[in-house]
Amino acid sequence: MLPRRLVLFVGLALGAAGAQQAETPRLFTRADTLRGSNGPARSWWDATFYDLHVAVSPTDSSIRGRNAITYRVLDAAREMQIDLQVPMQIDSIIQDGKRLTFRRDSNAFFVTMPGQRAGETRKVTVFFHGKPRAAKRPPWDGGFIWATDSLGNRFIATANEGLGASVWWPNKDIPSDEPDSQRVAITVPDSMTDVSNGRLRSVTKNSDGTTWEWFVSSPINNYSVAVNAGRYAHFTDYYAGERGMLTMDYYPLAIHEDTARVQFRQSLPMMRCFEHWFGPYPWYSDGFKLVEAPHLGMEHQSAVAYGNKYKNGYLGRDRSNTGRGLKWDFIIVHESAHEWWGNSISAKDHADMWIHESFANYAESLFTECLEGKKAGAEYVIGSRAGIRNDRPVIGQFGVNDQGSGDMYPKGGAVLHMIRTILGDDEKWRSILRGANATFWHQAITGDQLRAFINTKAGVDFSRVFEQYQTTTKIPVLEYRVDATKLSVRWTNVVDGFDMPVDVAASSSPEAFRRIHPTTRWSSVQAPALAATDSLVVDPNFYVEVRRSSVLP
Repeated sequence: MLPRRLVLFVGLALGAAGAQQAETPRLFTRADTLRGSNGPARSWWDATFYDLHVAVSPTDSSIRGRNAITYRVLDAAREMQIDLQVPMQIDSIIQDGKRLTFRRDSNAFFVTMPGQRAGETRKVTVFFHGKPRAAKRPPWDGGFIWATDSLGNRFIATANEGLGASVWWPNKDIPSDEPDSQRVAITVPDSMTDVSNGRLRSVTKNSDGTTWEWFVSSPINNYSVAVNAGRYAHFTDYYAGERGMLTMDYYPLAIHEDTARVQFRQSLPMMRCFEHWFGPYPWYSDGFKLVEAPHLGMEHQSAVAYGNKYKNGYLGRDRSNTGRGLKWDFIIVHESAHEWWGNSISAKDHADMWIHESFANYAESLFTECLEGKKAGAEYVIGSRAGIRNDRPVIGQFGVNDQGSGDMYPKGGAVLHMIRTILGDDEKWRSILRGANATFWHQAITGDQLRAFINTKAGVDFSRVFEQYQTTTKIPVLEYRVDATKLSVRWTNVVDGFDMPVDVAASSSPEAFRRIHPTTRWSSVQAPALAATDSLVVDPNFYVEVRRSSVLP
């Protein structure tokens, strides 16, 4: 997904890197807990297949449909939690030809489930209808988008990452449980084409419109399931990738086809770059699609939503302020990076959304590197640090559907770049990124799992580095003091035990960096030698501050 405050970051240069703001205490409701926790009405069953059928009625902004949920029974149970948000309504819930009783609690329905035996595979079908919440500021404040194109044709889409897929269809709306596969059958007026996830299986004309049936053969996170309906053109390219020939399908609005045929060419070098760094594209069986949408963009799995107005940069602006970000289309690159980080490797809890966003942000600098070299990639990520606000921690609160600060984007990317700098071995770093995608292929994981993987494969314990930058808003300060010919250093404004190595130089020789290993206690270091007029400078690849101290070592 996109950083919520990105336009402000770029256009107004808000939030200097060193600024810190007091965090307003956050209050959570019972509805937040029901949505964000794996409670007793969820933990006993595992969703294996969603068979979703939805008819879209643009004339009154309503939908109706059914979702047949196939699931494994893991343990004894009395109630099943199925999520569907107000004002949507469930009409009936059927199992084995019988209507089940249910009650509503806010945005969750609790269904009485007789005769569930551990080890069985069962199916329950939910019939529903209503006028789903209209998106207020998509994709951030999302829902259903009822729009028109420049010719007045209807242009409809969904975007609901933070809000949740249950804003328009009933499901187990928790990121830790993804179905193994899914059908998405969307009925729209005959004049429209629907493009959803996976492969197109059939197109059927009915009395109420045309049904476009798509099938996803792989696990998919709920918020990725998408409706994209409009007057589309369609063209295809092919990429000879690490797992064979990958179809690259493009669905611009018909009025934009010529422009799209030029702008979307960026997808091929992007795919080549990301396969190099991250490993095989995760969805060869479902293909890659880029689909124009009436909002800025979203990482809908195998059907990436695109709305960047066919401009390079972020709506024509460079969020790094270096000029590097104007060499490529931000939405194509950032949202496609989520196919690896967010869709294949998914966070079990929204509090760990840094798994998605920090790596997608970092992928921007890697693509810059693929185009222009390592120095350019570093300049991009360093320039992007101007967007860091340090308003609250990157990691949110668990169990309540809470995401951390938007700093998970620029700060998260800066930390990954810094870890690569500390390692000083680009092939080892690439093996870590590729290894994570192989190890956690098509899985929902915790932040702890990913941090432990990085530490193990790197052979370096970055635990305190992650703790510092993900759980606090403090920027580490490297303090130094010169006493005669002796240089002494220490870390301040850090968590206990912070011991990150850092590269430093004398201001008179700013390129002659030497590595030192400060701790939170004063210690003397042999290099670099500082003359009376010198100051200590830190390699800009490190997101830290440096300060001369008058405190005696």
